[in-house]
Amino acid sequence: MENVSYLETVYRAWRQDPASVDPSWAHYFLQQESDTGPAPVSPVTPPSHAQDMAYKQSRVDSLLWAYRDIGYLYAQLNPLGGDYGPDHTYIHSEEHSRYEQLTLENFGLEPSDLDDEFSAGRGLEPSRAPLRDIIKGFRQTYCESIGVEFLHIQNKDMRRWLIEKMESCRNQPRLEDRHKKIILRDLLRTESLEQGLHTFFVGQKRFSLEGSEAIIPGLHFLANNGLQYGIEDIVIGTTHRGRLSILNTIMHMKPEEIFSTFDENVRPRMFGGTGDVKYHIGYETDHVHKDSVVHVSLVANSSHLESVDAVVQGKTRAIQDLKYGRDRKRVLPVVLHGDAAFAGQGIVAETLNLSRLKGYTTGGTIHIIINNQIGFTTSSRQARSTFFPTDMAKALPVPIFHVNGDDPEALIHAADMALQFRQTFGADCVLDVFCFRRYGHNESDEPSFTHPYMYRLIKNHPGVATLYGRLCAATGVASETEQNTLRQKYALTLKQALQRTRDEHMDQVNTSQGEAWDKLDPDYSHETVPTAVPQQTLTRIARHITTIPDNFHAHRTLERILDRNWKAFAKSKRVDWAFAESLAFGSLLIEGLQVRLSGEDCARGTFSQRHMTWWDIQSERPHSYTPLRTLQEGQARMDVYDSPLSEYSVLGFEYGYALVDPHALTIWEAQFGDFVNGAQVVIDNYIASALHKWDRNNGLVLLLPHGNEGQGPDHSSGHLARFMQLSACNNMQVLNLTTPAQYFHALRRQMKVGYRRPMIIMSPKSLLRHPRALSPVIDLTRDHFHEVLDDNCAPEEVTHLLICSGKVFYDLKAKQDYMETKTMAIIRLEQLYPFPDQSLQTCLARYPHVHQVTWVQEEPKNYGAWGAIRDRFITHFPAIDLQYVGRDESASSATGSSRLHKEQQEQLVEQAFAGLTAPQATLVSAKKGDIA
Repeated sequence: MENVSYLETVYRAWRQDPASVDPSWAHYFLQQESDTGPAPVSPVTPPSHAQDMAYKQSRVDSLLWAYRDIGYLYAQLNPLGGDYGPDHTYIHSEEHSRYEQLTLENFGLEPSDLDDEFSAGRGLEPSRAPLRDIIKGFRQTYCESIGVEFLHIQNKDMRRWLIEKMESCRNQPRLEDRHKKIILRDLLRTESLEQGLHTFFVGQKRFSLEGSEAIIPGLHFLANNGLQYGIEDIVIGTTHRGRLSILNTIMHMKPEEIFSTFDENVRPRMFGGTGDVKYHIGYETDHVHKDSVVHVSLVANSSHLESVDAVVQGKTRAIQDLKYGRDRKRVLPVVLHGDAAFAGQGIVAETLNLSRLKGYTTGGTIHIIINNQIGFTTSSRQARSTFFPTDMAKALPVPIFHVNGDDPEALIHAADMALQFRQTFGADCVLDVFCFRRYGHNESDEPSFTHPYMYRLIKNHPGVATLYGRLCAATGVASETEQNTLRQKYALTLKQALQRTRDEHMDQVNTSQGEAWDKLDPDYSHETVPTAVPQQTLTRIARHITTIPDNFHAHRTLERILDRNWKAFAKSKRVDWAFAESLAFGSLLIEGLQVRLSGEDCARGTFSQRHMTWWDIQSERPHSYTPLRTLQEGQARMDVYDSPLSEYSVLGFEYGYALVDPHALTIWEAQFGDFVNGAQVVIDNYIASALHKWDRNNGLVLLLPHGNEGQGPDHSSGHLARFMQLSACNNMQVLNLTTPAQYFHALRRQMKVGYRRPMIIMSPKSLLRHPRALSPVIDLTRDHFHEVLDDNCAPEEVTHLLICSGKVFYDLKAKQDYMETKTMAIIRLEQLYPFPDQSLQTCLARYPHVHQVTWVQEEPKNYGAWGAIRDRFITHFPAIDLQYVGRDESASSATGSSRLHKEQQEQLVEQAFAGLTAPQATLVSAKKGDIA
């Protein structure tokens, strides 16, 4: 095929101009056409000289493809020198023999061939040049300050685009002097800030960018040129390293604001809370360049490495959906990584997997790796099994640009290439910036204990500002005098800012989420809000979501389910859990409030309960229909997406999504509540604590199927106790509901209240089909959400109170009905946190003759709400000696034996009612906490 390709090229050239090819070829083609017309090029053996040239052209083609394939291994990437470094040690020493060497001899060519002309390029318009010039061009393209991995990409259009773009300019930056001056100023400004911080705040952690300052002009290029490519918003996620420089140079945060976080010379926090360290905070600003404005958002993040990756994707997708519909090109996510973290943290692979999925794609992310060639103290050889930290990205059609961090112009060029690729193909790109870390992991750490040779090299290595400054002086871009003037100017500005910071209290950093969020009430409230929906509206929704469109072929079982749901609603006037959910969603959509539901198997439902989306069983191609998307013209957007089998990245994504629009209901559902384990980092460091750390509100809803039903220890618990432990300062809502109507009102309340807090729902499993877990339709049209549900009994006769939450109520209720007792009442805590002390007090006050109050739960003592409820009773009802009935403490959430589960469940119910014969010790009076 190589020979045929060459012959076709020569033949086309001969057809255009017979004198442009070798005479032997001209004679050959003329002879072929004289007898048969335009001739095929392969059946007849060409002249010996032509045959030899065809063979050599094939060898040249192989050499050029080798440059495209492995040229990056020979690129000049390491600022510390080609003979040093974990990566370059791999390449240039013991493992070098594993790879084809780019020498003439290895490709059947000789030095005498260097002056012969060959075709350069394949699949492009033919261009001929001496072999030495072709090799020189390919070395410039693939083996200088930029090395590119792209042949793992299977998409031919992507590969061809990259080849044409890179080889047409030889991967050589072509910047005007004015652009070079911007780079120089960025480097000098960054250097001044980093060195100033090092001098002003000795020994304080700041995670310096020194050694990798070229990152700043790279980000500046993306911000400055985004609008040129149609980008209006940029969402950035980054590590703590270099965050302060990004805040100052890219986000335009004043030095005074940064310095105040060191001196802590700020006025009291407006929103209370604990705050966070300076290298975690988020910020938003408008970046102005010439006449263009790009909004830039830096996402707040925790120290859990790479956890912010998925949050950035979710926030980006939400901005795209809110402002631009399905246009993914106008919002750009940019994520900065550490080299050790990119290879080591599983969330990176999980988030990359989201990049091309319909429900989660953002049209491509630019990943920038600050490749310090070291972890905290761990070398690259010990940190990964691959050559480069980027190798996992090769599972996707992602070009990887390795760049020497001492060549900021090369980084700008690679960033431009990545941006164009992203806008053309809607895919991710990776910029792997080889650099170093001037100090240890932080400024108080000593790195030479473990890497003495590396840090001797670093000590003697000039900063990139110095190196680039020399180049600019030599080429006339900016003289040394001009550069010194800029350095002095920046240094003076920083000193003056420091003085102002220390002379007066500074306002805290503005962390506003935007105008829509600023209009919300910052404080939680127990006040009831109207959530009922008119009967006429519910009927219209119910009829629509149970009607199969014409020419749509639904599954027969689904037809029966829809018919049953409609009859239950229209005739029996009752709804089950899943139908109440659909009615809640539909009512919000009609009211103009977006709903997004995401999770493993959530469209149908893990327990085949939801059927939010239907599939045509006769269609050869997947054809689905979601009725809630077609309720009426002008309704809000309804999205339901089955997620990949991942909790960490998907929950992080949905948390980021819920950061954008307070008037969109965002829901993540776990397949089983137990699987929330896989997303604990997001729960602890974002959902539970973001308001307290960063003043970041969020209305995300978590549905965690929960309940002891004999399904074993990994399918029984939404880890209620953990959420109760994390609950403080009204940071989130924790619900364990017992009726479909309560679920309906809880979902609507989440959008109707004047505040936003995450809502954690211990959602049902067996209650989805429990014959008693039905709600009258009238409860949806005339009622509201109740934090506490009281018993329907004569309070004067009650001597014993059982307080419970969730599914165990139905077991207790069955026993209560069977005993026909009038002295035992059951109170349900539907909302466990914020603790509804006033609502509960109102219930307790109805029972003047109670002798005993018992908390009943089906979870083990340490897995349910008992610990938190006991503490709340001590605080709010100190005179009540709250008793406990439930399973004993356990290291596992449930038994694996269905028989033992049944025995335990029966035992705890019997024990709860055994209190009827216990001595009567206390009475709860009508006044809070008093004992009669």
